[in-house]
Amino acid sequence: MGRNGEASAAIGTLVPMNGRLRMHNHYNGLKTAILFAIMWAIIMVIWWATGAYVDTLVYYVAVGLGMSFVSYWFSDRLALASMHAQPVSEQEAPQLYAIVRELSQTAGKPMPRIYIAPTETPNAFATGRNERHAAVCCTQGIMRILDYREMRGVLGHELMHVYNRDIRTSAIAGAMATVITYLGYSLMYFGNSTRNDRDSDNGAGALGALGALLSMILAPIAASLIQMAISRTREYDADEDGSVLTGDPDALASALYKIQYGIVQNPMPATATDQSTAAMMIESPFSAKGFSRLFSTHPPTEDRIARLQQMAADMGAPGIDMGAAPGAVGSHRY
Repeated sequence: MGRNGEASAAIGTLVPMNGRLRMHNHYNGLKTAILFAIMWAIIMVIWWATGAYVDTLVYYVAVGLGMSFVSYWFSDRLALASMHAQPVSEQEAPQLYAIVRELSQTAGKPMPRIYIAPTETPNAFATGRNERHAAVCCTQGIMRILDYREMRGVLGHELMHVYNRDIRTSAIAGAMATVITYLGYSLMYFGNSTRNDRDSDNGAGALGALGALLSMILAPIAASLIQMAISRTREYDADEDGSVLTGDPDALASALYKIQYGIVQNPMPATATDQSTAAMMIESPFSAKGFSRLFSTHPPTEDRIARLQQMAADMGAPGIDMGAAPGAVGSHRY
């Protein structure tokens, strides 16, 4: 690791228990629980609208859980394969190994596998159903623009996704979104007729054809928005928890600043496989402007940076010049 690693260790000591850090409670866990409750409420309302048949709900829940179980259990293989990522040895990426080993030991967790994806889009993600089946992947692009300290901030964020079991949370949200979507579609075929038979004598169902059509369209949109909101709350948590792990929130803030600019220069093609992996990444690899930001899986980068800078101020951590051009803060040799 050499001088670079020694400097990083001096900058990024762990500080969660020494009284210097006053964490802001954003209640992200509570927000996630509320969003899950809303999803369940939508599921029950649509189920009632389709006739409240037990077999209908059981069928769609089974489909949603089955699809999500596969994506959860094989999350590492699917995500790494979609990015064409390759495992690297410690001889090939010594600094990556040094950072991940240090942070894993600090957290008291096993060392994850390390991969590099052959794309110039700067990004990173962690995946795996638990810390014993975890993998961390960095793109070639992110390794070109971040220095040691910033990469440490990014990897601290990604490791906390694994330690917080965010893959499981995403899988549950995905299962519920699938159930809502399929139940919404079923309104077109079953909802009007079943309500018609039970609640109406003149052939006008309680929902009506227009109501069923609107539900079919709006239910999947609502499910997607709630799923995105859950993902955004988990990103805030990983920002905070990862910064506690590294003791250096300003490094992550600087990294996000550079990554945002790097994605503008080298965006990732929006293919189906890349879109499925994008939610795991530290920053959305696609450009999101205007109305499309509503459907982003990540919070606004400016908001994340502001939170991290406030966190650094509370810690009294050394700052980084956020006005510097991307790539100008330090250097690295990956």
